[in-house]
Amino acid sequence: MSSEITLQIDGTPVTVAAGQTVLDAARKVGADVPTLCHEDRVDPMGSCRMCLVEVEGQRRLQPGCAFVATTGMVVRTDSARVKRHRQMLLSMYLADHDLDSDGLPKERGVGNTLRQHVLDHGQGPVLPAIEAPRAYREDDNPYVHFDPEACVLCNLCVRYCDEVEAVSAITLAGRGAKTTIATAEQRSLLDTTCEMCGGCIAVCPTGAMTEKAARHSDFREEQTVRTTCNFCGVGCQLNLHVKDDRVVRVTSPAAGETVNDGNLCIKGRFSTEFIHHEERLTTPMIRGTDGVLHAASWEQAIAAAARGLLGVKDRHGADALGFISSSRCTGEENYLMQKLSRAAFGTNNCHQCAAT
Repeated sequence: MSSEITLQIDGTPVTVAAGQTVLDAARKVGADVPTLCHEDRVDPMGSCRMCLVEVEGQRRLQPGCAFVATTGMVVRTDSARVKRHRQMLLSMYLADHDLDSDGLPKERGVGNTLRQHVLDHGQGPVLPAIEAPRAYREDDNPYVHFDPEACVLCNLCVRYCDEVEAVSAITLAGRGAKTTIATAEQRSLLDTTCEMCGGCIAVCPTGAMTEKAARHSDFREEQTVRTTCNFCGVGCQLNLHVKDDRVVRVTSPAAGETVNDGNLCIKGRFSTEFIHHEERLTTPMIRGTDGVLHAASWEQAIAAAARGLLGVKDRHGADALGFISSSRCTGEENYLMQKLSRAAFGTNNCHQCAAT
């Protein structure tokens, strides 16, 4: 049995691996198939209906994210029927969404995919707002804010929590227009199995799940700097969002790009207070003969450390010294530490906390 199949997307032949979906094939040829509930790390659900496409031989439009491609399939992603469906669907979403003064979904500080879809694809007739009395949840956790008025019930946050984190701290609750994202007995996330990884914030397409500290920040004014998280030795990559020379929030690079595959833990995503803490040391300190620490240059600090280490070696021998490194350092930094210990001072007394 062949491991590849060939189909047509908007008249363009494309070959994909057997078992891949129409959405996978459409992306391969650059076709614009919008989604709200889809994320590559979780199983397809097809609940948002944004990705419906026209498949020759099928009476109804089919969800591209969940419809498996087959040999000879002919798919149209931009037909008049598909465009009409998208615009009408967006009108229905807008009727059940918290809108800005311009009649579009609010930006909410971290972007809103639904808003962008309206701008890109337009909308059908303006429908009157419907009543959707979704319950708010008072939550004193310091990181995650949930606004049910912005939720489109794509269930992506719940599926990420279940399938990627295997935590199951949140779920869909209620019926009909009252359906919402809830916890067991509407408890605070602090009283559930939630690990505060912030993955629900990362995958939410409308900003219904947002970071409390960045809710009112204008993300368009931020600059992004890629760096490595220093809280453990895994080497997760971070995107630091900088505004006015301050880190205002942290996000993960897209899934599939880095070792952490788009995921972060609570420390990597939220523990940024130390960066601008008023008690953080910003210059080396050397204790003087008066017993008080004084600011010094890096050259002075390195020279003082070298004198102290060499003094111990001269008085007691190299094995009186011990060098301790950290799993929070990079592999290159740990290599230099053991080289300093063995080559420069002549001792094998070198340890790293990950070894325990």
